[in-house]
Amino acid sequence: MPIRLGMVEPLAERTRDLYAEAERRLLGIVALQLADGLDAPGWTERQLAAVQALRRSSQAVVDELARAVELDVFDAVAESYNVGHRAAVAELGALSDDARRLVDEVTPNAQAVDRLAQETVNRVTSTHRSILRVVVDTFRAIVAEVTATPLIGTGTRRQATQDAMRRFADRGIRTFVDKAGRRWQLTSYAEMAVRTSVARAATEAHTRTLADAGIELVVVSDAPRECPLCRPWEGRGLALDGVPGPRAVEVEHAVEDGCMVAVRVAGSLDGARRAGLQHPNCRHSVSAYTPGVTRIEQAASDPAGYEAGQRQRAIERNIRRWKQREAAAVTPEAKTAARRKARQWQGAMRSHLTTHPDLRRLRAREQPGASNLPKRRRRAHTEQVDAARVWSGDEESVREMSDDQLPAAVRSNLLDSRARHRIEAEADRRDREQLRQRVRADVRHGDLTGYGDDELARAVPLLDDERDLLGVMAEMDRRELASRLPDVRPELARLSDTDLATRARSADPGTLALLAAEANRRDMLARLFPGGRLSDALSDTSDDALAWCMQYANADELARIAAEMDRRDPVQMPRLSATGDPMADLLADRDALAEAAEPAPDPDGWGALADDAGWEAVSDRLSDASGEEHEERRMTRREAKALYDEYVYDQYLKAEEECRGYLLSKQAEAAGVDPVSLFSGPARIAYARASDELKAWWAHSGRMTQAEFIEKATGIRSAAAERARQNEADQQQRR
Repeated sequence: MPIRLGMVEPLAERTRDLYAEAERRLLGIVALQLADGLDAPGWTERQLAAVQALRRSSQAVVDELARAVELDVFDAVAESYNVGHRAAVAELGALSDDARRLVDEVTPNAQAVDRLAQETVNRVTSTHRSILRVVVDTFRAIVAEVTATPLIGTGTRRQATQDAMRRFADRGIRTFVDKAGRRWQLTSYAEMAVRTSVARAATEAHTRTLADAGIELVVVSDAPRECPLCRPWEGRGLALDGVPGPRAVEVEHAVEDGCMVAVRVAGSLDGARRAGLQHPNCRHSVSAYTPGVTRIEQAASDPAGYEAGQRQRAIERNIRRWKQREAAAVTPEAKTAARRKARQWQGAMRSHLTTHPDLRRLRAREQPGASNLPKRRRRAHTEQVDAARVWSGDEESVREMSDDQLPAAVRSNLLDSRARHRIEAEADRRDREQLRQRVRADVRHGDLTGYGDDELARAVPLLDDERDLLGVMAEMDRRELASRLPDVRPELARLSDTDLATRARSADPGTLALLAAEANRRDMLARLFPGGRLSDALSDTSDDALAWCMQYANADELARIAAEMDRRDPVQMPRLSATGDPMADLLADRDALAEAAEPAPDPDGWGALADDAGWEAVSDRLSDASGEEHEERRMTRREAKALYDEYVYDQYLKAEEECRGYLLSKQAEAAGVDPVSLFSGPARIAYARASDELKAWWAHSGRMTQAEFIEKATGIRSAAAERARQNEADQQQRR
């Protein structure tokens, strides 16, 4: 059987597919890395920091490729040598069927096979050292180009990245430079090297087997669609050895002993091969020439068929090119456009084959990744990727994951208790941080009514700003005050707005009214106490609202509310009495105030008017008695005792002003005596602790004990008052 290179060249396609798949995977690695965070700030810095990760991923692909290539090349060379040997044996017809089966199982000349295979492996894998360098250098060059492109206004970063990756995909990974200085693409050089090796193995086995059988001449077949290099050799005889060049040789007739036959040969087989015969993709074969028996027919030229075949090769290259661009696409739009162009060229292939039915479609030549590499792992789901990040990452890795990625990792059902605990701890940390941020912002806005007591209690340890802590404490104090008010339900005041809304969804009418009242209370607090302080604009606030504010107001705010009420209802206050008698002045001022407040009841009884019913009863009594004459009411001892405290404090203020603060002796001041205590109690103690200035002031202004004050207020004489006056006189005489 004649041997032709087309019989063994498909063996090289497996190696080509290995390199095509590796190149596609390397392009994909670069494209995925470039697309990561492409529109985010700091893209350039992150890409340059990812060079080591890119190098590791690429190194894994190259290592896997080297192992697969070595096995594949040895198998291809051995198989090719077997094909050539079996073709020669079958052509000679010297073996039985059993012997042929034995030839199929045993590789002849194993040393030659190993030598050819190892040479090919060394030649091909020598380019691997440059693959990583090309990938990393190209990656850096693309990053630099993409970074500069938007600066000069020539396009967006995404467009620039896609353009650079398209050029990279079209150029391919070129790591081999031949003697002429041409750079070979990785897949092209690998396919060429292995094709050459398997062709050498097949032809060497074929010619060696024929030579061992005594065959000296071979004839070249007439193949369709021959190329210009092979056309001169079609149908010509060639010598297995000898000098190159055409010549005539004499050989013995195959069946007639002693008869010599002159045969015209075009040269030697080695010379024809050096001239281009049996080049890669060549369809010509050589077969044994039997002198006197073999008839050589005139070869027919088919240049049109050759052009059709070359057109098919061009279409195949375009299909591969656009599939490479699809693999290197960075944007979905570019990937879709590349896939569309590949389909257009596939349509062109179908039309071309319809026009030339003698051509056969070789789909393997259209696939850049029809691989013999080990099966790629199934692409991990997003949930599995997130689970792996939790498994293998550190605490920072979990912190970098989004709120959507953490639940996705849990849904994968791939996590153990340790990994789940890490996710729970991170979720708790985020909840605490979110609570802290919300509370801080709402403290600044002055509205914490939407938080429950539990939330505020959790937020306190998280706050490190004193202002925030004070704001939370003020809100807690306000709630504590509100819980003591008659119309406020403490259990509702402690709930957050969310909890109130949750209860309202399933509440009965009675409970719903209570919830509405609590919500209204919070609305009024937010409106009347913005920022936790009484509103500055009180002029537009109703009287009822001002009265409601008094429940939550502090002393300063109560004074502001009182001033606003006085502004709305101005009352001419009576002038203070100045008779010189402190007791008489105090009683006169009290009577004048009561007269100005008529018909309102005495201030001592205002506490009984806290509810509407009490006020209504008093109003009715005032109306009924409005026309009656009132008898002068005498002061009781209890009322006099209460009034005495006011008298003491009034005397203290006057003395401090006139004595310029010098009220205590040096010994009393050192002992920490309260100066107010000097204006009541026994005279001997008061005079022992008083300063000279205060004693002089008492001499002209007087000093009354409680017994003296009650006697004067009630008009009932007492022995205690008499003793007090005697003691006062004794102390004045000792000055």
